[in-house]
Amino acid sequence: MRPDKEKNVGNARNFAFWIVLFLLILALFNLFSNGQSSMSSSEVAYSTFVKSVSGGDISQARLDGERVTYRGADGKEYYTIVPQDAAVTDLLIANDVPLKAEPQEQSGFVSLLSLLLPVLILIGFWFFMMNRMQGGGKGGAMGFGKSKAKMLTEREGRVTFDDVAGIDEAKEELEEIVEFLRNPQKFSRLGGTIPKGALLEGPPGTGKTLLARAIAGEAGVPFFTISGSDFVEMFVGVGASRVRDMFE
Repeated sequence: MRPDKEKNVGNARNFAFWIVLFLLILALFNLFSNGQSSMSSSEVAYSTFVKSVSGGDISQARLDGERVTYRGADGKEYYTIVPQDAAVTDLLIANDVPLKAEPQEQSGFVSLLSLLLPVLILIGFWFFMMNRMQGGGKGGAMGFGKSKAKMLTEREGRVTFDDVAGIDEAKEELEEIVEFLRNPQKFSRLGGTIPKGALLEGPPGTGKTLLARAIAGEAGVPFFTISGSDFVEMFVGVGASRVRDMFE
């Protein structure tokens, strides 16, 4: 992996760390705020609540789903959980207790999840695209400028001129390129320069790629294979970008 790619991966990991830390802090804050709201009122039995209503000891009440929060005669706030079959609304109205109904709130975790789910999806999509840009999927939209060259080393099998049958004249001409690759200083001292390449022409299946692998095998250098059509794209500049990326 090149240093610039390693730097990008490190930046992505740092970004992920801060995102996770932010989500944890937000979750803890949400749990703490819910705990504080519960601690501000004391829970009482439903029977106690009914007696307080009948005795006129409730100044006001707030209905939130199955939970009733009310203020007693002592000024303190209490809450109780109402059974499903209890006609608590009729009871409060019959005793002239000011009643305020609120929509039932979701649990803190569900509310937090519904709030953060779109953000998590965007973050996941961002990491997916970052992975593709780092080489995880060079065939995708973000991999247009990435080379599709495949490197073959001796681990995939070393090929030499002895593995190429026939075409002796072509092998003799390519021996000079092999010598250049083996000992470039020998020619550079005399002012020679390595050939820019060799054009192998012929129909499919005649051994052009095998001969190219034999050159790399004889010289002991890696062999890169890529199709010429991989350099052609509908977007301008993509082919040149892939050529540069291959040699980098």
